[in-house]
Amino acid sequence: MPSIRHWARQRRRRRRTDAAWSPARWDLWSVSRPVLGYVLAVDLLALAAIAATINLVDLTASHWRWLAILAAGSAIHIEGSLRIERLRERTTVGPPYVNLKGMWTFAGILVLPPPLAVVLIVTTYVHSWLRLSRVPPYRWYFSASTIVLAAATGAVFLTAISPDPYPGYPHGPLGLVAVGTAALAYWFVNYALVVGAIMLSNPTGEAGKALGRLADQFIVAGALGLGIAIAALISGQPWTLAALLVTVLALHRALLVGHFQDAARTDPLTRVANLAFWHQLAATEIARAERGGTPLGVLYIDLDHFKTVNDTYGHAAGDTVLTAIADELRHELRGDDQLGRLGGEEFAALLPDTTAADTTATGERIRRRIAALTVEVATSNGPAVVDGLTCSIGAATYPDAGPDINAALLAADTAMYAAKEAGRNRVITAPTSAST
Repeated sequence: MPSIRHWARQRRRRRRTDAAWSPARWDLWSVSRPVLGYVLAVDLLALAAIAATINLVDLTASHWRWLAILAAGSAIHIEGSLRIERLRERTTVGPPYVNLKGMWTFAGILVLPPPLAVVLIVTTYVHSWLRLSRVPPYRWYFSASTIVLAAATGAVFLTAISPDPYPGYPHGPLGLVAVGTAALAYWFVNYALVVGAIMLSNPTGEAGKALGRLADQFIVAGALGLGIAIAALISGQPWTLAALLVTVLALHRALLVGHFQDAARTDPLTRVANLAFWHQLAATEIARAERGGTPLGVLYIDLDHFKTVNDTYGHAAGDTVLTAIADELRHELRGDDQLGRLGGEEFAALLPDTTAADTTATGERIRRRIAALTVEVATSNGPAVVDGLTCSIGAATYPDAGPDINAALLAADTAMYAAKEAGRNRVITAPTSAST
């Protein structure tokens, strides 16, 4: 029998839930007017799309059967991947993580009339909200609205190109073109609406963060591809969906492994290699240099007086500056160079097949680039601009600076401290091992 304390706790939880669903208490009303107008416009457009298409197609028994199959598949998928998705959500840094729900909603666009496609979208998102992430209701409604509008756009392209009546999986090469175009339209509308909301909510933020990672868009593309396969199976062999579900859940587990592998190797703030992984990369690169008889450049980069930035503008502003500097370093380095954050305000770079002269020249370009950098940051007193940044860089090259990786790294580190002692804002190249 539950205790009085347990009953009181449940009552408080119910009150919090009721308050969350009370429109008058939504945080939405406290956001800026552009964000509020944007969110409400998307929500109203979704309602208009639903109203305009509710009687567009006559419903048949097959449609209801297909809705039941898709809804059941979506529910099994969500329940089967609960632990994985909860872990992914808790460990994702940056923009909201993407998921594979689109495989079910996009399949619904292809084979279901608009009203039943909306039912599938709503049931899928309600189930996900209840079991995975209880975001504020207005955010849940906005997400569902973007999917409704994406679905409507995809359906328009499908009906315009498809050689077969809508709804239903189209056949032949032209049908494949229709399905592919619908998938592209579905992705673009949903992506554009979500990115628009993020950029309006944080107008001073970096556009790259709002756009998210390219790898996430490959996940979305995979989900849409699976949705096409599901729609094709429903039209011909619906029982084979059971085998597809097993495949999807196995892929989900593989996705989790990749997600945590990336998290274990990456500095969460700057998204470059962390200390442990960078040293692994260094060992790999020097082994490759030994086998090929090629030089390997090493740069140690330490920001000068960075504590002043934190003390003046706050640690959050300091994090913004560090992220901006990491971006500048990535832009200056080549695609096969390896950049890492060693801790605090210290970075390191590996430059494969690079001579001592070219390593020093790269260090000079980095030094000038950081000196010219200006970063807009948010502070307790409003926006501010951080400039006048400098760095001290130590450059070394294997095998000139030492016979192994430890010697080369030590030489670069020693040169960096020599740059500090010489007055900062300079690049010093380690002497060759023959001259020491």
